[in-house]
Amino acid sequence: MDRVSILPDEVFCHILSFLTTKEAALTSILAKRWRNLLAFVPSLTIDDSVFLHPEEGKREREDIIQSFMDFVDRVLALQGNSPLNKFSLKCVTVVDTDRVDGWVSNALARGAVSDLDLKIIIPSDIGEFYKLSPKCFECNTLVSLKIHRGIDISLVAARILLPLLKTLVLDSVPVCPNEFEILLHALPSLEELVLVYVMWKGMEDVTVSSPSLKTLTMTLDYTLKSLSFDAPSLLHFKYSGYAALDYPVVNMGNLVDAQIDFFLSDSQLKQLREPDNDEDAHRYSKVWKLFHGIRYVGNLCLLPDTLEVLSMCSESLPVFNNLKSLAIRSDKDRGWQAMPALLRNCPQLEAVVIKGLVHRVTGKCGDVCDCIYREDKGLSLKLCPIKVMTIHRFQGTKKEMAMMKHFLDYFPSLKEMRIYAEENNGPTRLGNHEVCKRVLEMFQLYNKLSSCNVKVKLMVGDVLCR
Repeated sequence: MDRVSILPDEVFCHILSFLTTKEAALTSILAKRWRNLLAFVPSLTIDDSVFLHPEEGKREREDIIQSFMDFVDRVLALQGNSPLNKFSLKCVTVVDTDRVDGWVSNALARGAVSDLDLKIIIPSDIGEFYKLSPKCFECNTLVSLKIHRGIDISLVAARILLPLLKTLVLDSVPVCPNEFEILLHALPSLEELVLVYVMWKGMEDVTVSSPSLKTLTMTLDYTLKSLSFDAPSLLHFKYSGYAALDYPVVNMGNLVDAQIDFFLSDSQLKQLREPDNDEDAHRYSKVWKLFHGIRYVGNLCLLPDTLEVLSMCSESLPVFNNLKSLAIRSDKDRGWQAMPALLRNCPQLEAVVIKGLVHRVTGKCGDVCDCIYREDKGLSLKLCPIKVMTIHRFQGTKKEMAMMKHFLDYFPSLKEMRIYAEENNGPTRLGNHEVCKRVLEMFQLYNKLSSCNVKVKLMVGDVLCR
């Protein structure tokens, strides 16, 4: 007898719960003992894609869809009223919405579902979106609710009762901002909210308000008129997308870490850089409000386009009194114009992480880099108290070496510089151990001659150069 066969039914059911429901059903052909265990599997993962891609030319599409629906009916009938903890339904070929309603209702009616994950797409001749059953918002046991593209979550005439819900994911679904506020106010236990490419109806004013929310991830692919955040308990914030025209309310007083990744199209970037372009300057003039609202953050990560946007309002940036770690991602086509103001406004900063030293050279990079000679060279750095600097994507160029020497010269409290040269980062000579050794010797020699006493570590992949 093999080791799997001697497992208790409870353990085997737990193992089956990690498979798709079709894969779990196929195990029934392996042994008689397993044939009825599918009825007790506490997790169902139903995905029509595993039915829709059989061997080429074997069956007609209509027959496959019918076979899929019959399969789901049989599985649910087999399970009866057995407890169900997780129900994942992903259908991209729905032709019978009443049948789908029945599947979702069946899962919720068992009174134990804590994790519901839905992606339902209907043909255009039936409708634009699948209307989600109000029952999905009337479940005492739900802890996690994930709703993906193809579903309309209109809450008209629906009673919201989700007292235990901690995680809500809305991915590429249409949402009315007013109904969204009603939904959030009805979720007293909400801790994690993920909003990915939500289609806000009207695209006007959106407010994310929740006193219990701890983690917020938001991605936008268009510009909102206004975007407000009232989340006093928020600890983790990640924003990717176009900047809103205004941020009327930003209440995130307990934020631990934040990542801001503004998007700029090529045309927007070109207009942004045009001299005396008052229209685009006004477009980004309210971005400072977002940063004022997150001014108590402890760790902040800014991406290349964000630095470009901040250059339009850098003089309005707040003082980040709690900021200990600042991470910057660079791009050869994006500038560092906002860097001087950022460093001046971080009086408690201890660590800086820069992913890529190469950036677009402009006259407004200030004294942060040595790309352009300035009489006040290094002034912003002299006022910055960082102790540790980490540099990623180092390629060993003369320009990079000059910039790091600049940092060693002007960061007065710097104690350690960590340099990482990824081996898969394009053409670089740093894969050669001898070259790495010489680069490191140059830094050590500089330390000795200048008495700056900064410990420099150079890593290639996972190997420390000595």
